[in-house]
Amino acid sequence: MVLAAPAAAQDLSGEADPAVLAAIAKADLAEKADQLQSTAPAAKAMGLPAYDWWNEGLHGLARNGVATVFPQAVGLAATFDPALMEKVGTVVSTEARARFNAKPVDADRRIYEGLTIWSPNINIFRDPRWGRGQETYGEDPFLTGSLAVGFIKGLQGPDPLHPRVIATPKHLAVHSGPEAGRDSFDVDVSPQDREATYLPAFRKAVTEAKPLSLMCAYNSTHGVPVCADDALLNGTLRRDWGFKGFVVSDCDAVANIWMFHNYRYDAAEASAAAIKAGTDFDCGTTYAALTQSVARGLLTEAEVDRACPLAGARYKLGIAFGASNPWGKIKPGEVNSPAHRALALEAARKSVVLLQNENGRLPLKAGTRLAVIGTNADDLSVIEANYHGTAADPVTPLEGIRRQFGAANVAYAQGSVLAEGAPVVVPETALVADGKPGLRAEYLDMSGKRVFVRQDRRVDFNLTRTAPKGLDAKGFKVRWSGSLVPPGAGTYRLALDIPACWKDCTRHDDVRLSIGGKELHSGVLGKQRVEFDIASDGSPQPISLELDHYGEDEGLRLMWLPPADAQRAEAVKAASQADAIVAVLGLSPDLEGEALQVQVPGFVGGDRSDIGLPEPQAELLAALRATGKPVIVVLTNGSAVSIDPAMADAVMTAWYPGEAGGTAIAETLAGTNNPSGRLPVTFYKSTSDLPAFVDYSMKERTYRYFTGKPLWGFGHGLSYTTYGYEGAKVSAPALGQPVTVTATLRNLGAMAGEEVVQAYVVPPVIEPRPIMTQGVLQRQLAAFTRVPLAAGKSREVTLTIDPRSLSVVDRRGTRKVVPGDYKVWIGGGQPGDGAGAWVSFTLTGQAQELPK
Repeated sequence: MVLAAPAAAQDLSGEADPAVLAAIAKADLAEKADQLQSTAPAAKAMGLPAYDWWNEGLHGLARNGVATVFPQAVGLAATFDPALMEKVGTVVSTEARARFNAKPVDADRRIYEGLTIWSPNINIFRDPRWGRGQETYGEDPFLTGSLAVGFIKGLQGPDPLHPRVIATPKHLAVHSGPEAGRDSFDVDVSPQDREATYLPAFRKAVTEAKPLSLMCAYNSTHGVPVCADDALLNGTLRRDWGFKGFVVSDCDAVANIWMFHNYRYDAAEASAAAIKAGTDFDCGTTYAALTQSVARGLLTEAEVDRACPLAGARYKLGIAFGASNPWGKIKPGEVNSPAHRALALEAARKSVVLLQNENGRLPLKAGTRLAVIGTNADDLSVIEANYHGTAADPVTPLEGIRRQFGAANVAYAQGSVLAEGAPVVVPETALVADGKPGLRAEYLDMSGKRVFVRQDRRVDFNLTRTAPKGLDAKGFKVRWSGSLVPPGAGTYRLALDIPACWKDCTRHDDVRLSIGGKELHSGVLGKQRVEFDIASDGSPQPISLELDHYGEDEGLRLMWLPPADAQRAEAVKAASQADAIVAVLGLSPDLEGEALQVQVPGFVGGDRSDIGLPEPQAELLAALRATGKPVIVVLTNGSAVSIDPAMADAVMTAWYPGEAGGTAIAETLAGTNNPSGRLPVTFYKSTSDLPAFVDYSMKERTYRYFTGKPLWGFGHGLSYTTYGYEGAKVSAPALGQPVTVTATLRNLGAMAGEEVVQAYVVPPVIEPRPIMTQGVLQRQLAAFTRVPLAAGKSREVTLTIDPRSLSVVDRRGTRKVVPGDYKVWIGGGQPGDGAGAWVSFTLTGQAQELPK
């Protein structure tokens, strides 16, 4: 049975302007089919210019030149701050409009130039091995939904009839790895886990933030591809939740219906199945077969027309059919404005989580001589993460620490690679020109005229649709020269890495590399990375690197795999001359991410096979610890990393912290930023703590169902001050009504701080003998708020817990509030993690079933 989508769902919240309907009526079936694909050509009959619907804004406007780059989504989640998320969303959509307004409103738009933003990613980060987990808001449904609501409201703006952009939460619904096989993976999920874990964030986002679009996922569930799932899209999404927008497939997910899932025979059948199920739009080209679908009687043209709220979307955005556009005055100068940069710094500060601080080792005193060790201390990719824009002035941890503590007090050594066999950027310590670290760089226009000369500390550039000041983003040249100075003798594997343009490309960049007078490469790379082995006795060798950039490829990195012993010895030498060691360790978007072509120890296809600190870094950390100097570990990571706490005096995680990340890290080390972030994920002790990656049961997953002892738990985060909770009490509750929990929060320390007050509910056990494959709920986050508090001050804090946050889900997938005894913990983390207090109450009466 097909559940027909309600009429109101097909006109974008009631917007059915006669001009839109008239344009659709003039178009023939082939023209309509063209408009239901990601790269929509100009349609004269409909009065539409060409438009590519694919645009990104996960943590800043992405892939369209300079933009404000915020911390990666998992780092934003560590702020526990929905109000901040709304501000971030506002910046993303403002910068999208600013870029859009730089051209006439009726101009053609290529990929990443539009106003339909395919963010946020609100899948549940159920397993730390998932490479795309960094794009999410963590493992908790309530936190994820709350942050998504703020971000979507910021993206779309205050006027539902004139959104700044259209938000697209993704990927409905039960989707979180593995990356390998994602196109054909079939998820077996229980009704209980589906309702209790995988759907709530989507429901909250749809019902409270009213996104105008939503993306369906690649995978199938119980044999039905999500983008062909009538019960999910027309039933749960539209009928139950009242969704009024349009559904877009993940890219090529409609093709997957027949090519990988074997759910239908060919493209025409797959297209018909997706349209009937409620997938209005195909990111891909499969909907070109809609004409065949109609010709073969698989679909009617009226059913295709039903998918045309896409035309209404352009009207609503004010970019077609002569619609009004209140956002047309946003100017390009809004991009990366001072206010936007300040917000990126605020977000980075709030995202830092202090995990461990033995004997108050942090903050560090001014004048402390530091050895900063680790390739992630000075690497652009760990600042920008994935799905990112181009940071105008990115601050790496090394740069931030030098500015904070004084360059004369900071030594640097790379120390190791990230993982065995994974090249890293050649550091400034291995490059010299004119007696200074780095290479001499001549920047020229395409005619060969020199525009300026400067010293580049390393070759590590994101050039996506941008150029240094004074040059044209459509093309320029760079000539780097100097000496390569290896840390010791041995064989070095050099690599050139270009993130290549992959869609609508006309020309790739030319690169030429010579070392020691020998030409190693000349011409187009032909693939993203090429590698060369060179033998070195440790003496300097002249190096020349030339780039002819034609405005389409997205950057250049000079990378290497040096001998491990030489790297480690250089790091130990630097550490021995310092008062303290700051080891910037962790992961990289080169290793964890979406469908990556990576297979090195600990990583496969973008996912992780081991959650421990990769072996080369673990060996480096052990060598640093053996120096006897205090060791502070700063993790840059998109997922939980297991390390031995005994190997460090203090540990913090900064995630992939965005353009201001280095400043926020340095301020936290110095104490000018009192850390207030909280973990949005569990840091497990070992990979052995995890169930099989492909198992979507929540048993022993996340803090809600894990019965073991984690390394650091969800919600954990230390401060440089201490807090106390007094006088905790709960309102007189009634079944089916909200409950309020109140306590007096006191700052007991000598430093102002910001506490994240959290409330966790332990509901009655409704099924004392669950089936063996089902987890038992331990507790669930029910409310939270950030509270700034000066030293010695106190404040009464009240948290409201709504009935859904008190509810439980039975094995049939029914959500209800039940009578019985409830416990609530109010504190700065989970029960037993820091200060807090318990309160208890009893609900009486009949169980109340809540809407799906």
